[in-house]
Amino acid sequence: MTGTVLVSGGSGYIAGFLIRQLVAEGWTVHTTVRSLGKEAAVRQLLAVDDSRLRFFAADLKADAGWAEAMAGCDFVAHLASPLPAGIPKDANELIVPARDGALRALRAAKAAGVKRFVMTSSVAAISYGRGRGVHHFTEVDWTLVDQPGISPYIQSKTIAERAARDWVAKDGGGIEFCTINPSVVLGPVWSRDYSASVVLVKKLLDGSMVACPDIGFGVVDVRDVADLHVRALAAPGMAGERFIASGRFMKLREIADVLRAELGPQAHKVTTRNVPDWLVRVTALFNPLAKAALGELGSVRNQDASHAKAMLGWATRPVEQSIVDTARSLIELGIVKP
Repeated sequence: MTGTVLVSGGSGYIAGFLIRQLVAEGWTVHTTVRSLGKEAAVRQLLAVDDSRLRFFAADLKADAGWAEAMAGCDFVAHLASPLPAGIPKDANELIVPARDGALRALRAAKAAGVKRFVMTSSVAAISYGRGRGVHHFTEVDWTLVDQPGISPYIQSKTIAERAARDWVAKDGGGIEFCTINPSVVLGPVWSRDYSASVVLVKKLLDGSMVACPDIGFGVVDVRDVADLHVRALAAPGMAGERFIASGRFMKLREIADVLRAELGPQAHKVTTRNVPDWLVRVTALFNPLAKAALGELGSVRNQDASHAKAMLGWATRPVEQSIVDTARSLIELGIVKP
C-alpha cells in the first residue's frame, strides 16, 4: 500500500531515512520543517525524486502551516519532537512542545480527514523509573514519571504519548493511531546536523567521555526504525498499537568495547575505564548530566521488540553494525578526528 503521507520534522535523523524509503517505495511525501530556508539543503541530502516530495513550514509551537501540510494526506508519521543535547533547567521546555505539538498535529490530521497517524514516541515512555536491577519491558509498560531522577526528556516523551492516546480515545473519531517506541537510535549520519542520540558514540570516539558510568541503553539502527514506520503505515489493523523498536541492551562500557574491537587505531581515544557509582553521585551535585543518570545507575532495561517482529515482520541488524556504522560515518564526515 502507498499513498500521500505527511512526515513531520523532515530535517531530523530518523525522518531522513524514512522519507528516502517512502519515496523509493512509491509514496508521495509531504514534510514539515521549521523554516523553508532548510528545504534546499534537506533536498540535497535526501537526493530523492523531487516530484514526490513537498516541503511545508510548520512548528510544534504554532498552528500555522499544519493544515496546509496535511491537505491531501491519508497518513501521518509524526516524528517532530524536541530532543536536546543538554538538560534544560525547566522540564516544561521539553514537555510543552512535545505534548502540545503532538496534539496540534492530531487536530490538524482529524480536520484533514487523515486515516492513520503513526507517532514516534520512545522507550523513554516505557522503561524508566524502576531503579537498579534487571528489568524486562513490553508495550504494556509505562515509565513512572513521578519517581526521582526522571529527566525532562523522559518526562516529555511519556507525557506526550499519554496525552496523544487520551485525545484519540476521546476526540480522534476514526483516526487509526499507533506509536513506534525506539531505544537509542544509532547508524550512519549524513551531515554535521546529527541526532543527539549519536552524541554518546561521538564522545567515546573523541575521548571527551573519559570513563563509563554504569548505565546503558537498548540500541537500534536508524534504518530499521525507518523501516518499522513504513510497515506501520502500510499494514492493516494498527489502531491502538504500540511497537517497541530496540535491539539488545548495552552498557556504555560494552559500546566502548565494540568500538575498540572493530575500529582498531581509529578508536585509540575510546576509554577503557569505568566510573564508580560514588563518583557519579558526587559529580551529580554540580553536573546536570550526571544528575540525570543517577536514577538509572546499575539498571538493565531489556526492551522486548517481539511484538513488532511477529505482527509486522520487522527485523533488526546486529547492534555492533549500527555502532560501527555510526562511528565510521562520524570519522568520514570529519566530525571526529581519530
